Amino acid sequence: MDQFISLVNPEKQIQPFVVKLTGINNAMLRSAPKFYEVAKRIIEITEDCIIVAHNSEFDYRILRTEFRRLGYHFQKPTLCTIELSKKLIPDQPSYSLGKLVRGLGIPVADRHRANGDAMATVKLFKMLLAKDIEKSIIKTFVKTEIKSGILPKLLDIIDSLPSKTGVYYIHNEKGDLIYIGKSRNIKKRVTQHFTGTSNKSKKIQRDVFAVTFEETGSELIALLKESEEIKINKPIYNRAQRKTLFPWALYAEEDSNSYLSLKVLKADGRKKEITSFSTSQEGKNALFKITEKYQLCQKINGLYDTKKSCFQYDIKQCFGACIKEETPDNYNRRVKYFIESNDFKNQNMLLIDKGRNLQEKSAILIENGIYKGYCFYDLNFQINNIEILKNLIIPMQSNRDTRNIIQSFINKKKIHKIIKF
Repeated sequence: MDQFISLVNPEKQIQPFVVKLTGINNAMLRSAPKFYEVAKRIIEITEDCIIVAHNSEFDYRILRTEFRRLGYHFQKPTLCTIELSKKLIPDQPSYSLGKLVRGLGIPVADRHRANGDAMATVKLFKMLLAKDIEKSIIKTFVKTEIKSGILPKLLDIIDSLPSKTGVYYIHNEKGDLIYIGKSRNIKKRVTQHFTGTSNKSKKIQRDVFAVTFEETGSELIALLKESEEIKINKPIYNRAQRKTLFPWALYAEEDSNSYLSLKVLKADGRKKEITSFSTSQEGKNALFKITEKYQLCQKINGLYDTKKSCFQYDIKQCFGACIKEETPDNYNRRVKYFIESNDFKNQNMLLIDKGRNLQEKSAILIENGIYKGYCFYDLNFQINNIEILKNLIIPMQSNRDTRNIIQSFINKKKIHKIIKF
């Protein structure tokens, strides 16, 4: 949103080791402004902000000391990316900024200079926010910001939201999450909550105190985050989505004539499902399309009740399995081809999609057919190096919902690119 970069004249000679470390020497500082000359700009740029720094205790102490010398009481909430990294990216060999960002593949320029280190910390902090699935950072921030009894107008909340793809979080006066949603247009969707007349909308309008959000760029990542975070945080107005999103499933069963029949039934964890659906009607609609695409039989799939040939046979789109003109072997070959094309079991692949800006992309990792999580990256070497990739990945649960969300996007060809490895 804004940046301020300046050398500062410390009004005394600097030590040789600092010159060696930073490349800044005494000659460069002679014409630099003194601290009192930049103090006002620092106050302006940090107004209503939380100070985020790598080892924030050190940086914050320096700022407070310098302001105290000017007779000004400088006080801000702080967040330390070292402490957050230890919690959210455990087991790293080192948590120094240089080694940590190198291990994560984060590009950094002007190392040991304020600008380079600050931009590297911004990228690290964005990654930490994304890895914080329980939203403890955001909830703490909201509690800090909320002044009890002063409810921002709903219009003010809407004005602060972007018209971009991502996940939004609705908080009550205590800072607790009461609703999580995703949208390709966050501002538009939250506006619908605030103008809706349903019981849920009215409750949200009554209880909302703040709305935070995370841009994802990718609609698929927004769906996966929404599904996971609702199950973890259990917001009170997401009751329906706390359970599985897909209570209906497609199964293949051999009928009495040895033909493989595709049926949409209530999901049963004991049986191997091909894919799942939110509603019975959604499943039925999909089965009609599958039957047509793979030239299967409506009668065998339970979509056409007749004792004679099915409708597809009459229009020459079924090869006669319904009246035993086509052998079970030939018919089942097409059914098996459909099943295999809708299963990424044992596959290793990266699904590449949009990022949060034009320079960035997102990647979803599937390893041995299991969804491992997602990440955002700027440079190709970050995803071509498996060790860096695993550090970047925000771990997510693999379950029926995530598998079917991903499968649906693959089937609809809504993924930018698939890399198999």
